[in-house]
Amino acid sequence: MARQFRAAGHEIVAYAEAADMAVVNTCAVTTQAASDSRSKIRNIARAGVEQIIPTGCWTTLQPKEAAALPNVLRVVTNDQKDSLVPTTLNLEPSTFDLEPIDRTPIPGLHRRTRAFIKVQDGCDNKCTFCITTIARGEGRSRPLADVISDINSALAGDSKEIVLTGVHLGSWGQDLNHHLRDLVNAILRETDVKRLRLSSLEPWDLDADFFSLWNDKRLMPHLHLPLQSGSESTLRRMARKTTPASFRELVNAARDVMPDAAITTDIIAGFPGETEEEFAETLDFVKEMQFTGGHVFSYSPRPGTGAAKMKGQIKPELRKRRNHILQEAIEESAKIYREKFIGQKMSVLWESTTEYGEYGWRMEGWTGNYLRVSANAPSPRWNEVDEVELQEVDGEKLKGAIL
Repeated sequence: MARQFRAAGHEIVAYAEAADMAVVNTCAVTTQAASDSRSKIRNIARAGVEQIIPTGCWTTLQPKEAAALPNVLRVVTNDQKDSLVPTTLNLEPSTFDLEPIDRTPIPGLHRRTRAFIKVQDGCDNKCTFCITTIARGEGRSRPLADVISDINSALAGDSKEIVLTGVHLGSWGQDLNHHLRDLVNAILRETDVKRLRLSSLEPWDLDADFFSLWNDKRLMPHLHLPLQSGSESTLRRMARKTTPASFRELVNAARDVMPDAAITTDIIAGFPGETEEEFAETLDFVKEMQFTGGHVFSYSPRPGTGAAKMKGQIKPELRKRRNHILQEAIEESAKIYREKFIGQKMSVLWESTTEYGEYGWRMEGWTGNYLRVSANAPSPRWNEVDEVELQEVDGEKLKGAIL
């Protein structure tokens, strides 16, 4: 959207106070996300923006409520989002001559170095807790040629790392008679990508052979595999197409190929009907898997989902307590994982730069296996890759020295 607005002659500004128009991409995955989306729109209106265009999942689910918020010019649902800019500016889509996906960041607080390339949208799974399937519609893959074009555009804009994203990334190609491995192979074969990373992958979309792709060292050794629960009975109520046993088998297969890979996950605490025994099964399984990080969500009932109608809704304070216990378990295994790399030399892509006085510039970035690293440099190294010796653990980061 930023590229389209700029191609039409508009300027992207850093703060709402300087804007004539704002686009807000809303979320509805949890009650809090929906609330945050509404708050963002109200805050932008209070800042003086007279034309606000909400889009995204909450807007799609609650279009009338979105339209009633202050200074909303028009509501754009997910099925119309791709044409938001030309429709808003009364232009034909074909009139855009887009710039490369430049690594000169959009003004504001976030200075991303990695290019996130959307290859898929929608989802055909029926997980009983998830509102996203309703908001995004059925799964659909972007054509391979379009993905390659976007990646080449990002590389022309000096991206050092490409991240493939999608609502259900692992399903890419199912509607095109292909598999995700075909997409990954084509990207590695047809582009000059230096670092390629995959975002969240549902475990049932993968098999042991999939991990042979990582023989190409340009593919970053990091897998995000949402577990959601370590209890087989809870997984059945969630309508997840996996079991603890099959998940364990998949993780072991990945670690056979990539012994030091980062494997991160998502867990839901306090799903309806979750007994103390089921919670204990999840906690034990999380400890066994030794995840290198993850997100723990307290269950959030979403209207229109199967889980919201289930008996045995867990009280919020118990959900919160279970969340805390699971977070502690993941943080412990993440700490052990970070400590393994003290003394090693690893490549780091620098994502943020701050001036640091007499010691030079303070850099922060990511290794291939998704360790966050900080180091000092005599000059700004934003969006550069350096070899770094990792020296000590500093909370959730590692401190290092650029070699």
